[in-house]
This record gives sequence, structure tokens and C-alpha cells, in this order.
Amino acid sequence: MIVLGLLLIVLAGAAVIAVSWDEAATSTATASFTVFDRTFQLSQLEFFFAGVVTGAVLLLGIALMLAGMRHAAARRRRLRDSRMEARDRVARLEEEKRELERKLQESPDPAATAPATAPATAPASRDRDRDGVDDRDEPTAPHQRVDVPRQSGHSTDQLVAGRHERTSHHR
Repeated sequence: MIVLGLLLIVLAGAAVIAVSWDEAATSTATASFTVFDRTFQLSQLEFFFAGVVTGAVLLLGIALMLAGMRHAAARRRRLRDSRMEARDRVARLEEEKRELERKLQESPDPAATAPATAPATAPASRDRDRDGVDDRDEPTAPHQRVDVPRQSGHSTDQLVAGRHERTSHHR
């Protein structure tokens, strides 16, 4: 858009310069201009409207150039903001890493404290259902054991990890 705006501005400027050099065009009732081997005869009113169109082209060129510059500035701003966010994110992660490394260095070695903490956690693991009674003193099975009878037919099909696998002789 910036290039198109500059092109329109240059075109309007060239038209103004071409008219200002031709003294005969401003002094007579009709003006004659040659553009790309074509001659145009313009009256004073047509000449005025041609000037208005040239001014409009100039303003359109300026507007296009400014819009392109705003668009480019917004794109650069978004890019800069995203880069800043990425830097901030990396800085936060590095700070968190340093903090965790510092805590790790300050804390005592867990292998050295393991025998001291093992007896403290042992009683808690003996009461898995957390009813306040040591699970070793409770009966392990609340129901009597029920035997499931085997199926009468002898099949080589096996259920393994949720899939039926057949042997090659039963196809």
C-alpha cells in the first residue's frame, strides 16, 4: 500500500509540474496536452476538473501511504509484544529453575534422612483404609472365598491383556 500511495503521489506531482511548465495552457481559453502520443484539448472548466482529479489522486496516494505505514507499525508492535512475552516467559522459567535449584541445594540429602523418616511413616502405611485400626489386626477378606468352577470344554483360546489370541491350528 505504501508503494501504491507513493506512485499516486508521484503521478499527481508529475501532472502538476507538466501543467505549470506549459504557459500556453494557462493563458488561453483551451489547453492542449499530449500524453502518450495522444493530444487532449481541455476548456478552462475541464482543466479545473482535471486539477480536482489530480488533487484527489494526490490525497488518495497520501491516505494509502499513511494506512500502509499504520499497518506496518501495528505489525511491528505485535511482533515486539510477542517477543517481549516470550522473553518474560523464559525469564520466569529461568527464575523458577534457579529457585528450585536453590531449594534443592538448601534441603538435606533425602537418602541420609530416609532411615529417620521410615519408622514415622510405617504406622500410617499399616492403616491403609484410615479407620484407626491397624490393618494387620483386621480380617483380610470380609467374605468367604468362593470357588469358580472351570468350564467343561478344553479350549486353547486365551484371554491375554484384553485380547483373544488363537493358536495357529484353530483357524
